[in-house]
Amino acid sequence: MEGYKQEFIRFMVDSDVLKFGDFTLKSGRKSPFFMNAGAYVTGSQLKKLGEYYAKAIHDRYGDDFDVLFGPAYKGIPLAVVTAIAYSELYGKEIRYCSDRKEEKDHGADKGSFLGSSLRDGDRVIMIEDVTTSGKSMEETVPKVRGAADVTIVGLMVSLDRMEVGKGGVKKALDEVKELYGFDTAAIVTMEEVVECLWNKECEGKVVIDDTLKAAIDAYYEQYGAK
Repeated sequence: MEGYKQEFIRFMVDSDVLKFGDFTLKSGRKSPFFMNAGAYVTGSQLKKLGEYYAKAIHDRYGDDFDVLFGPAYKGIPLAVVTAIAYSELYGKEIRYCSDRKEEKDHGADKGSFLGSSLRDGDRVIMIEDVTTSGKSMEETVPKVRGAADVTIVGLMVSLDRMEVGKGGVKKALDEVKELYGFDTAAIVTMEEVVECLWNKECEGKVVIDDTLKAAIDAYYEQYGAK
């Protein structure tokens, strides 16, 4: 596993973004782990987060893209901090764009989008925190493709939960890929999280012990993508 991935996993735990215990998800599933990207709240956390996204995007997609698109609301700061990090790490200026939940009908920036406008020929990377059902893609992909003649290169999320999506068979990321025809990827997968943390100390304590590992295994027996 790449070094930045191990750092990112520990960073999620240290930032109280990735938690372990007993959680009820929006889907109603009882999960032994939960990720809340809204817990990144400080300047230093957001700076690091953008750097991890930039490294993962660079590894997966290289430099052949023009725009980072972050669906409202959580995707907005993700697109901004990653665009900044990309400029600093790789010297390439990437534009950011996000959608508005409600269209603005006045001012110089009226319309359906924040940040840069989308232009014919743009190559776009979508950026999100985590995808469990693909609902945000359902709302935003038509907006992006309807705004200009663009190519969506791929989607990058921070964590692949590796569980079945709405169809009940494939991972949510694989469902998005099949439905919309673009690549999907994550900075890390839950398999990598377990590999990194199981019976290993993080900030002086073992985060995933044998009991929690058994609970995670049981969860994937029920909800994991086959």
